[in-house]
Amino acid sequence: MLCHVVRLASILKASRHPYRRPTLMREMLRFYIDGRWVDPATPATLDVINPATGEPCGRVSQGSASDVDRAVAAARQAAGSFAASALGTRIELLQAIVEGIAERADEIAEAITEEMGAPRALAQSAQVPAGLRHFRTAVEVLRHFEFEQRQGTTLIVREAIGPCALITPWNWPL
Repeated sequence: MLCHVVRLASILKASRHPYRRPTLMREMLRFYIDGRWVDPATPATLDVINPATGEPCGRVSQGSASDVDRAVAAARQAAGSFAASALGTRIELLQAIVEGIAERADEIAEAITEEMGAPRALAQSAQVPAGLRHFRTAVEVLRHFEFEQRQGTTLIVREAIGPCALITPWNWPL
């Protein structure tokens, strides 16, 4: 027993933090714009710091105004064809997102733990499943949504308004 305690102590002493585990260094240096991965207009990176260790666990590109302009222009161009897409196509797209999140749930939970310091159990049992439920709910709502509704002699048509920019909260990233 003593040899296990001595070995554990030497391992902990060798690391800067008692809960330190090896982390994957994730690099997200390109942006997905207009259906493809592109380099930023002006290269600039930012380290993502693991709050549990204080060490970098990833690196991301910082977007510039030019990158935003490119993304908005591409989104505006795609909005027309997306708005005209069949309901089944939209459901298939959302279902593919659901399947992708479900397949990579463990990897996503690990990234949430490393990037924002959420306990692994919370990331696995609450954060990833909550994001997954949001997309599953969107699929179900879309299946039954009335895009056209008649009220008296008036026809109300609900249609896409175009691109939207969203800021996700740091503490519930999905």
